[in-house]
Amino acid sequence: MTSMNQLWRFLGGIAGEQIEARPGPVNAGGPLRHRKFASHSNDCHGARALGRVGFNSTADGRSSFSEKDLFMTFQNALRAGGVAVLMGMAPLSLSAAPVLAADDPVVATVDGTKIMRSEVTEAYSRLPAEYQQVPLEQIYPALLNSLIDTKLAAIRARKEKVHESPEFKEELAAFTERLLGSTLIQRAVDAKVTDDAIAARYAEVVKDMGGQVEVHARHILLKTEDEAKAVIKDLAGGADFADTAKKKSTGPSGPNGGDLGYFGKGQMVPEFEQAAFALDKGAMTQAPVKTQFGWHVIKVEDKRSQPAPSLEEMEPQIRQSLTREIGAEVTKELRKTAKIERFNLDGTPAK
Repeated sequence: MTSMNQLWRFLGGIAGEQIEARPGPVNAGGPLRHRKFASHSNDCHGARALGRVGFNSTADGRSSFSEKDLFMTFQNALRAGGVAVLMGMAPLSLSAAPVLAADDPVVATVDGTKIMRSEVTEAYSRLPAEYQQVPLEQIYPALLNSLIDTKLAAIRARKEKVHESPEFKEELAAFTERLLGSTLIQRAVDAKVTDDAIAARYAEVVKDMGGQVEVHARHILLKTEDEAKAVIKDLAGGADFADTAKKKSTGPSGPNGGDLGYFGKGQMVPEFEQAAFALDKGAMTQAPVKTQFGWHVIKVEDKRSQPAPSLEEMEPQIRQSLTREIGAEVTKELRKTAKIERFNLDGTPAK
C-alpha cells in the first residue's frame, strides 16, 4: 500500500518543501547475513533477491487517502510548478488510442478555456506507478484543482508574454531536449518490452529457483572454541537450546533464543551456511563452527523447499530490468556513430 508519507515525500520533494518524515520500524541486521540482502529482524531473516514484489494492499487492493490530504499535497507541489512539474517530464504516450468527443466531456472551464476529462486522466497516468495505487475517483478533485490553477497561471503568463522571454525559450529548449530523448527511449521500450519478452526473461530467471531449499536454524555465538565445546556438552546433557542461547549467546539473536528464521544459500557466510545445510531437521552441530564472528553452535529446526515466485509477482521487476537494459542499448548504439569531444570544466581539452 502506498503510504501517505511516500506521497508527501514525492510531492514535497518536487516542491522543494521540507516534509517531516514520520518514523517507521527499524530493521535490525545481524552479523551473519551478507550486506547485499536487506534484513528484517531476528538477526538474519532478510528479503530474498528477486523475491516477491508489490505493495501491501487493503481489502480491495487500493490505497485510501483523504481528499483533504491529497489536495494539500498537490497544492504544495503546485507552488513549484503544478502538474507541469509533476507530470510534464514523462514521455508522451505513443500508443494511446484517440479519444472520442463523446467519451471526453468537459470537466471544467477557466475563463472560457475548456479542461477535458482526458487531460485529467493523462495527468493521472503520468504520476509514478506507486501513486496510481490511489483510485482516480479519489484523487480527481486534487488533480482537477491543480489543472485549473496551472491553466490560470498559463493564461496570465501568455497575457504577459512570458513565452516570448529569453529565459522561457531557453528553458523550453532544454525541456524539449529531455523530452525528445526520453520519448526516443520510450519508443524502443514499448517495441521491445512485450509480454513474450517478459515471459522469456521470467523463464530464464526462475529455471534454477524452483525447489530451492531453505533452512530454519538457531545458533549460539561464543567467543572461544572452549566455550562452544562446553555449550555442546550442556546441550547433549539435555539443556534446552533456546534457553541456552538466551543465557550465553553473544549474537544479536541471543534474546530470541538464537532464532535466525529461514534463509537460503548465499545469504550466510560460507562456513556457517555449509554447516547448517549439512544438518538434518532437528540435528545440531557436534563440533563448534568457526567464522569471522566467533564460534557457533548450530541447530536446524526445519527445512523446506521454496517455490519460485510467479510471473505475476516478478513482472514489475522484470519490466524494470528490461527497460533499463533497452535504455542502455539505445544510448550505446547512439554513441557508436557519434563524434564526441570532451572538455574540462574550464573549457580546456580533456586529456
